[in-house]
Amino acid sequence: MGCCEGYGTKKLINDPFKVTIESIQGLVNAYPEIVKQIGPHVVARKDAPVKGKVGVVVGGGSGHEPLFIGWVGFGMADVGVLGEIFAAPPPPLILEATKAANGNRGVLYVYGNYAGDNLNFDMAAEVAVAEGIETEAVRVWDDVASAPPDRVEERRGLAADLFVIKIAGARAEEGASLSEVKLAAEKARDNSRTFAVALSPATVPTSGKPTFTIGEDEMYFGIGAHGEKGVRKTGLLSADATAQILVEEVLKDLPYRTGDEVNLIVNGYGSTTLMELFIINRKVNEILLNSGIRIHRTEVGNFLTTQEMAGCSVTLMRLDEELRRCYDAPAVTPALTRCGPRR
Repeated sequence: MGCCEGYGTKKLINDPFKVTIESIQGLVNAYPEIVKQIGPHVVARKDAPVKGKVGVVVGGGSGHEPLFIGWVGFGMADVGVLGEIFAAPPPPLILEATKAANGNRGVLYVYGNYAGDNLNFDMAAEVAVAEGIETEAVRVWDDVASAPPDRVEERRGLAADLFVIKIAGARAEEGASLSEVKLAAEKARDNSRTFAVALSPATVPTSGKPTFTIGEDEMYFGIGAHGEKGVRKTGLLSADATAQILVEEVLKDLPYRTGDEVNLIVNGYGSTTLMELFIINRKVNEILLNSGIRIHRTEVGNFLTTQEMAGCSVTLMRLDEELRRCYDAPAVTPALTRCGPRR
């Protein structure tokens, strides 16, 4: 039997059409000191809306946990809104989230650059503005595999969502204006790049079918967050060889250069073990050190998942003083806690 036949059909769920709302309820039950539930698909920080502060709303399809609602809390996103698995939240839910985040200084949307999200957030923004809520948006497009550098605005969003949301949340906490928060978030996005690889596909609970097919002795470079097919299949490579390809594709795209200081994410897609991710991180650190690139902070773990897909991605964000300060700023969310700058 090939690796995709019958793959991934076993899940600990009840009704496959209720997995999103039931998982949201479970998260809120686990972190009542940080978040509260606004509606079946909307989660807010405990004290939202915060008057006199720019609200940060994040969202997209579910199935990528801890993205997006895992980063709702103090110092990051004020409100998160989820659609069904791999599906954009509809405009009425985004509007509900917007109102929950509105502290009368405007609301910034941060979400991945996908057609459904773009359309639905734009529609919600039109209604919000008509109701007197100023909005801006930052679409995250860090996936180097999805379009060439001269068409960067066509690229998909991947794990750099973490960096962009953290920077936006920190600037908002500092009391920055809506335009200032947007500019900082755009800077984080524009200095971030990601490349990903998959060893096996994901399955969506409502269908039980794999998102792509791949042989047991193959791997797929350049895959997307929803299990979109990659750009290059190869035979199964070692961890070091895989890390070399991931880092090379990222470094050459911005490009990153000797003397740069960066933050690093080694992200797992759901079923890849921490042991494997740490082995990848070991090699990534070696490559960056040999390239004269300094690492300020490293995040290793599951940040943007695709159900139980096996694989990983490497993300770099080039830092300046503002980005370093904002990423080091305190934050408390279900999926990320930051105590402040390293000493």
